Amino acid sequence: MNYDQGELILNLHRLHTTKLGIERIKRNLSLEVDDVVKWCVEKIQKKEASIIRNGKNWYINIENCEITVNAYSYTIITAHKRLARERFA
Repeated sequence: MNYDQGELILNLHRLHTTKLGIERIKRNLSLEVDDVVKWCVEKIQKKEASIIRNGKNWYINIENCEITVNAYSYTIITAHKRLARERFA
């Protein structure tokens, strides 16, 4: 685990999103869950999750989705499905 990954993992309790963020994430991933933040935290905690920090954001790739988190505010900005060609790139 690199520094950035550890920093994010240690601060998972700070993750949050906005009302619009919840709607966007549910729409983009076709989710029918009540707690989008909890769903994202569970995905980020998986050992298979690839966590990369690029500038002001973390990008978490897990299964068929990518979650974007602001590295300063710990706001989950968005999440979206990854295309098959992206998964193998």
